[in-house]
Amino acid sequence: MPDAFLSRIEGVLGPGALLVSRESVEKYCRDETEGLFMRPEAVALALDTGQVSAILRLASRFGVPVTPRTGGTGVTGGALPVAGGLVLSLERMNSILEIDRDNLAAVVQPGVVTGVLHRAVEEKGLFYPPDPASLDSCTIGGNVAECAGGPRAVKYGVTGNFVTGIECVLASGAIERWGGKVKKDVAGYDIIGLLVGSEGTLAVVTEIVLRLLPKPAASADLLVPFGGVGAAAACASAVVGSGTVPAAIEFMDALCIRAAKDLLGRLPRGVEGAEAALIFQIDGSNPETVERESLKVGEICQACGAGDVFVAASSSEKERLWEMRRKLREALLARCRTKFSEDVAVPPASLPGLVLGLKDIERKYRVEIACFGHAGDGNVHVNVLRGERDEQAWAGLRKEIMADIFTLAVGLGGTLSGEHGIGLAKKDFMHLKFSRNQIRLMKRIKAAFDPAGILNPGKIF
Repeated sequence: MPDAFLSRIEGVLGPGALLVSRESVEKYCRDETEGLFMRPEAVALALDTGQVSAILRLASRFGVPVTPRTGGTGVTGGALPVAGGLVLSLERMNSILEIDRDNLAAVVQPGVVTGVLHRAVEEKGLFYPPDPASLDSCTIGGNVAECAGGPRAVKYGVTGNFVTGIECVLASGAIERWGGKVKKDVAGYDIIGLLVGSEGTLAVVTEIVLRLLPKPAASADLLVPFGGVGAAAACASAVVGSGTVPAAIEFMDALCIRAAKDLLGRLPRGVEGAEAALIFQIDGSNPETVERESLKVGEICQACGAGDVFVAASSSEKERLWEMRRKLREALLARCRTKFSEDVAVPPASLPGLVLGLKDIERKYRVEIACFGHAGDGNVHVNVLRGERDEQAWAGLRKEIMADIFTLAVGLGGTLSGEHGIGLAKKDFMHLKFSRNQIRLMKRIKAAFDPAGILNPGKIF
């Protein structure tokens, strides 16, 4: 990057907010994607929308690629600087600007950690449902970039269902605001819907208005073991088809259960030795409704061949149950330091076909595949473990396995990603889901927002 560019950026940011040494940019060279490392030439720590605007104006003028980033917890390489250039970090823009009880809305900056927002609104008797497993480290800005979901998506939806307003900065430096606290808005195109999930390739989001709900008055958590993955998947589909809508229906297979036991030392009773398990969370406006729906879910599970239904009776039991689920990624990494993970999604009724098809892929390539995820909305995290293979053999095998996984999911009416995005890791497989014409149209949208192609280049396409 030209010295003139760097000196002007430093003038915008002030002392200490432009990082250029190898040591200072080190943490921005990776996200949570296994095996990817890309070094930026500099990192800008922006403090407000005005600084973001000035930085992007300068980047456009000098032709410098810019990679937006907040928490860096993504798993598809979306926040990595493929073209070097400048990483634009929004981590210091981390304020909850407003919690509006009258309009059931929150206004936040992109660097707010998702779990921090959860606790802040719940103190006021309100509820923000999207709950990615990494909620204590991921940020709202990253959630918006990927349209993140989480266990509660089956009942409440994903991040995009709760974003009603966005302030963003275009590649030119122009600041634009879309939407607000309104509940309905069909004036013009749905630009907010376009920006959510666009992975920082269209604009840099600097402020978000989020819809809130009243906090549910009661909830129950159930853990249900099964003798096979097919039976567990079929049960999840049966519950969805019954008309009962739990807040969460989470799935894990035997390999995940064993890895969790190795990491945590103990598990909630009844799950050890199971070939698969489902976790249900049922919430509602009163305890009677929750109890009635819990009994109905338990009856469906029993009819599907489940073992005993374990109901968490205390807050500590609930915490232990969800700790097992939220630490599965960490548990699998402890079991095998090298793996890759894909978050394919299929229609909920096609979930049994997906998990059984993944078993066929496991046998075909003689690998270990661990599956967990959001059974209620058909979104499964497929973790392929490297085992003892050398690096060269693994590199060649990885792409073949990925192609088979994506082909299976798309063939079942599904998609390449339910909530992690395409980023860098999946862009070579977009042709499996989209026609050439569809991809050309999406590229034209990208060009309309970012004519010079400086925003997060090398992603999605």
